[in-house]
Amino acid sequence: MKGNDTMDINQLQSMMQTQAIRGLRSDQSQSQMQSSFNPMLEMLMQKASSAQTSNEMSIRDIVEGRPSGFEQVEAYASPLKMNMSSDIDSIVNMASEEYNVDPSLIRSVIETESNFDPNAVSHAGAEGLMQLMPETARGLGVTNSFDPQENIFGGTRYLKQMLDRYDQDTTLALAAYNAGPGNVDRHGGIPPFNETQNYVKKVLSSYQA
Repeated sequence: MKGNDTMDINQLQSMMQTQAIRGLRSDQSQSQMQSSFNPMLEMLMQKASSAQTSNEMSIRDIVEGRPSGFEQVEAYASPLKMNMSSDIDSIVNMASEEYNVDPSLIRSVIETESNFDPNAVSHAGAEGLMQLMPETARGLGVTNSFDPQENIFGGTRYLKQMLDRYDQDTTLALAAYNAGPGNVDRHGGIPPFNETQNYVKKVLSSYQA
């Protein structure tokens, strides 16, 4: 990476430092910062990958052990990734206390639903970490499904409703979370849908590991 790419990396580092300084602000401010930062990070990762495969590093760079553009971006991005993971974990713990739902179960649902990607969108239109459908999100009071705190609190609230509805039966609650309580009631258990049956197995496997 040369020229403008080097300037982009310096800008990226500056943005990360600014975000760290603003870390004491509200969760909403942090979410807005991350939303504006992510596109630039993705662009730089693409540039770095392209530079690496096209051998833009000179022989002198390699001999002197200088990091590639890709390695530089990774070095700047790693602390942010760790911080985001820590933030999600903290939110999960808060939601767990608020709704009295096992935090390990919440994490297993998030892992299965979105693999911890706050910007995930399914082919059906479900959004965010816990993959809330827009109509369900509105009913839970969630105004921005891509905000990690709103999404996790809304998803955990819905999971709690399903657990209460099925007398704390985790299997049926997960089936209802995926396919809707109407389908669970109609079939008297896990609906005969491959997606739902695989979903329940996957969440339980993670949860019970």
